[in-house]
Amino acid sequence: MMRRFLLFLISYVLVLPCLADGLTLKDLTGGAYSAKGISGVTPLLDGESYSQLSRDGKQIVRHSFRTGEQTEVLFDVDNIRNRVKLDRIDGYQMSPDEKNILIQTQTKGIYRHSKTAEYYIYNVKNHTLAHLSEGGPQEQPLWSRDGTMVAFVREGNLFLVKLLFNNSESQITKDGEFGKVINGKPDWVNEEEFSFARAFDFNADGTMIAWIRYDETEVPMFSFPWYKGMNPEKKDYADYPGSFDYKYPIAGARNSTVSIHSFDIKSRAIRKMQLPIASDGYVPRIFFTDDAEKLLILTLNRHQNQLDIYLANPRSTECRVIVREQAECYVPEETLKNFKVVEGGFVLMSERSGYKHLYLYDQNGTLRRQLTSGSFEVKALYGYDSKTGTVFYASNQESPMRQSVYKSDAKGKSTRLSTSSTGWNSAIFSTGLRYYMNTWSDLNTPTVITLCDASGKTLRTLEDNAALRQKLAGLRLGERKFFTFTTPEGVQLNGFMVLPADFNQSKKYPVVMHQYSGPGSQQVVDSWSAGNMGGCLYEQYLAQEGFISVCVDGRGTGGRGRDFEQSTYLKLGQLESHDQVEAALWLGQQSYVDKNRIAIWGWSYGGFNTLMSMSEGRPVFAAGVAVAAPTSWRYYDSVYTERFMRTPNENGTGYDVCPISRASKLSGKLLLIHGLADDNVHFRNAAEYTEALVQADKDFRELTYTNRNHSIYGGNTRHHLFRQITQHFKGM
Repeated sequence: MMRRFLLFLISYVLVLPCLADGLTLKDLTGGAYSAKGISGVTPLLDGESYSQLSRDGKQIVRHSFRTGEQTEVLFDVDNIRNRVKLDRIDGYQMSPDEKNILIQTQTKGIYRHSKTAEYYIYNVKNHTLAHLSEGGPQEQPLWSRDGTMVAFVREGNLFLVKLLFNNSESQITKDGEFGKVINGKPDWVNEEEFSFARAFDFNADGTMIAWIRYDETEVPMFSFPWYKGMNPEKKDYADYPGSFDYKYPIAGARNSTVSIHSFDIKSRAIRKMQLPIASDGYVPRIFFTDDAEKLLILTLNRHQNQLDIYLANPRSTECRVIVREQAECYVPEETLKNFKVVEGGFVLMSERSGYKHLYLYDQNGTLRRQLTSGSFEVKALYGYDSKTGTVFYASNQESPMRQSVYKSDAKGKSTRLSTSSTGWNSAIFSTGLRYYMNTWSDLNTPTVITLCDASGKTLRTLEDNAALRQKLAGLRLGERKFFTFTTPEGVQLNGFMVLPADFNQSKKYPVVMHQYSGPGSQQVVDSWSAGNMGGCLYEQYLAQEGFISVCVDGRGTGGRGRDFEQSTYLKLGQLESHDQVEAALWLGQQSYVDKNRIAIWGWSYGGFNTLMSMSEGRPVFAAGVAVAAPTSWRYYDSVYTERFMRTPNENGTGYDVCPISRASKLSGKLLLIHGLADDNVHFRNAAEYTEALVQADKDFRELTYTNRNHSIYGGNTRHHLFRQITQHFKGM
């Protein structure tokens, strides 16, 4: 009997790997299937090498761009000669001459891009560390171009540290005050919606600093509660809740008043630029050129359909418009993200042709030439070689769902550098543009990182995620495939679906549709990042549970040109929800779909469009989940909302079409999820929407997460959240 039991036990253990070939939510939310990447990469001066922060945060290492081999350890926490003890570091910033490194420690996030940290100046030659400042945590430090000074922000003021004067520290501005004035860094809405956190720059010869000053005195204050909570625990609020208070302008409200100032480092004179900008205008970027007396100031009007580039003299304060970019609807944010100062001028991304392309200007605003052209979009600008006239960029020339790395020479001849025309490529180029690090993946293949030369030749593979691929090979994963369909309006839409591993064409399956749908976004891409948790792995988990997962990019999404993207202007949610309903109806016509069990869900804008789709008027969705959803654009911030909707006073009818006004039309089982400490989409959206549902006598379920922000994570939070989502779909 015992022998028989032992034989059974052995056979059970041997068969376990075959039985345990499924995905679990705990593994997925815990990152067990996350693809490896390479982070903390900085191209170095010699054009032949790059630096990288080690995975354990203990070293900064120099590698060859040609071979990938380690050639030098630039910093080691265990090799600091003076008595400063660090266990690990969070980040670093090389000085322009590479003689010193700013070492970042004790980092604490503020908003999406901003953070405070304790910084040290590390002398590469002497292996010594010195505090950048001992007056409190610093924000957004920046080296002067000669590497002899560092400027930073603290509590709304600018400071300057001079290395040549024994790291002497001086305060440049003194009017910074919480809730009133910020110097050198953006307020919440400018940071969030223009995607930047540093608002100052050194000029070319290190004699001046220019910065943006934000006066947010008249911007309304917003508050949300803090509770004690857990993981992390806020012990200060064990007896009574606290609050987080900050300036947040909703659509139509007062914004910060911005102005541009310069500081003469030698004379310490502060000057205000004579910038003829409207009181409600924006300054989303400033850049010094390679001429010490020339400052470029990018401004937008409140409607964000006119971008003016001013050339300013930081000493005389004179400003004049040298380029004016006007759009019928709005100037996309990618124009700002891809603006690049180059030798003798700058490169501007523009949609003037109907697609995002690159244009070269000299420092006086004279257009030299169009660098790229065609019925496709440039997605990223990597560099411009002023000597040869060659520009390096990423584009979707092969397909709106794919991205490749390209170069275009002085005659306009373009060459694809990335070896595969399928999948999604992005690059980090070396100084001098002789080499690049290419990151590639596709819908079925985890990230592959290679080193290449400027002709596109692969020199070495740094990471192929072989271990992850082997791990995934042991799973029974369903087919992932792209599809297109045409709506009754004649609009062709792209999508992908994930099928169960044992898919049977003759069976009828429930469907879960996931989407984001926001202006310029793309979810239907030939990339490992598609879907949720990388490689559509949450969708694969749903496939294990018997669902087909589908994602469709409707009108308003990116990659297909200006007209497709901006078709939703002044009417957010109307076309997007219509297209998701059409997608559901098309799916319901497929022989393998149970048309009575189609669900939809999304996060943030995807949550908004989930609610809009479930209340579009045609009851096609049996269930839906809306996470962190805006429910009225009247509650969302000014910069983002007005870019697409103008103000409520100008476009009241557009604002009136929203989930709250559609509450009585809600159809299907709804699960509403929101974090109570969401600084982006306030819990107010859920509170007002649920009241509308109650008064419309509509049933729904609601989940709130204590002290969680827009991303809703921490401790066991993500696992709990996705379990609730999954169970909700199972119950439809």
